Amino acid sequence: MRALSLDDSERHYEIYSNPDVVRYLYYGPMDAIAARSHLARRSTAELPFEGSFLNLGVEVRGEGVLIGEVALGVVSTVHRVCEIGYVFDPRWFGQGYATESTTVMVDLAFDRLGAHRVIGRIDGRNGPSQRVLERLGMRREAHFRENEFVKGEWTDEVVYAVLDDEWHTRRQR
Repeated sequence: MRALSLDDSERHYEIYSNPDVVRYLYYGPMDAIAARSHLARRSTAELPFEGSFLNLGVEVRGEGVLIGEVALGVVSTVHRVCEIGYVFDPRWFGQGYATESTTVMVDLAFDRLGAHRVIGRIDGRNGPSQRVLERLGMRREAHFRENEFVKGEWTDEVVYAVLDDEWHTRRQR
């Protein structure tokens, strides 16, 4: 995992222009200009503060190819809630990269940001993403029916969460 940079523009565009990648996101496939602007907003390695996200690129060790990104945001400093997210090139699905890199972000939320709770919010149709959160040991806490109007249709949202003590107990095993 590493900071994103404008040097990632071509791969970022390849990932975010893929309809399969953005199917469950709030926006459709990006053109090159939109992808570059999107990347520029994500190219910081600063720890997040309330209302912001840290996005890191994920690459295969020793290959130097961006295969996706993971995100950690601070939802509330008062309630000590963080949120994780991830986007990966489908050619790298099923190889454990999302689970491995997201684990690092959850560790960061609890150990560096002092989170009490970490959540993951996903489209209810996105089964592979749900399985990533379950492999992390997060529990499904909510299923909101047709609560968001995205890309011209009502979608369900599923929320997963894990608490600090649950995470550390599980990691010690």
